[in-house]
Amino acid sequence: MFTSHHGGNIREAAALAGVNPEQLIDFSANINPLGMPATLRRAINDNLDVAERYPDPDYLALHQALAKHHRLPQAWMMAGNGETELIFQLLMALAPRRTLLLTPGFAEYRRALTRVGSQITEFALTQANGWQPDERLLTALTPDLDCLILCTPNNPTGLMPDRQLLQAIISRCGEHNITLVLDEAFIDFLPDSTGCTGALAANPHVWILRSLTKFYAIPGLRLGYVISSDTERVALLRARREPWTINAFAALAGEIILEDKAYQEATHQWLQRERPALFQALNAFSTITVWDGQANYLFFRYDGGEDLQARLLEQHILIRSCANYPGLDKRYFRVAVKSKADNEALISALNSISDGTSRGG
Repeated sequence: MFTSHHGGNIREAAALAGVNPEQLIDFSANINPLGMPATLRRAINDNLDVAERYPDPDYLALHQALAKHHRLPQAWMMAGNGETELIFQLLMALAPRRTLLLTPGFAEYRRALTRVGSQITEFALTQANGWQPDERLLTALTPDLDCLILCTPNNPTGLMPDRQLLQAIISRCGEHNITLVLDEAFIDFLPDSTGCTGALAANPHVWILRSLTKFYAIPGLRLGYVISSDTERVALLRARREPWTINAFAALAGEIILEDKAYQEATHQWLQRERPALFQALNAFSTITVWDGQANYLFFRYDGGEDLQARLLEQHILIRSCANYPGLDKRYFRVAVKSKADNEALISALNSISDGTSRGG
């Protein structure tokens, strides 16, 4: 039985399939298939000696790079050892008493909230509403809450909420003194979106979480950051953190990759080509209902009546089962958008499982 609660556990999947991890095509982790930027690879090779000394405890150059990239004050930023670490650190500092949590959603929100003893109220996203929040969410934002966590685009659906609704959510949270935590881990894959950083100055109750590991294909380095205009609380976060939580190569990465415009453009061009092609190919199967998300992954329901993850693993392809997401069951899956060749391998494998059954075929 596959026990991983996250994507990317190729060690366990390879053991189940009886192959080496390198023989798997991993669709379970949403990592940019372009790989680590060449600029970063060169920088690491040229700076191997940074491993021989302690990192700057304040990570000044890294925070300066983040501030320059967003054109926001450096005092609004705190980097960390991946976004997941920051979820736990931030919620530990905020210590919300009662939190509204949208489901389905990333499992670590719930784990972090449970650790700080927050009472969790669920707001269910449903297939009937296209897996999207609507005006009902505004009604659910009552004064007895003190925190809302919202992932934009959502994981696992890849969908972005309506922009006007998001602005109304920000306002409603401000009116009721509710801290709003926006997880924008995948926002960089949306070329026309800067997320909600522009709303921070007027809304100190809003905190934004960002990841650099997915877009820049460096999950093994671990690098993320949090942004808020509440400089007093950001300073407190920095003061309370353990020393040297970011390794020297990850800090170097943050100083380099945000300037790599060519890599960013190449990523957006790849996704603009491959996501629609993969969506159309998946949508052609009569056994598959797929939602057209905006991130670098697609969410779908499989009604073929078999264990799709296990069947694909037999063909050395790993996809993310969403059965452990609240509100979902074993019919739901998430697949990363990968290279053209890998995407075609997935479709070929699905064809062999379904005997080519397609809509209208």
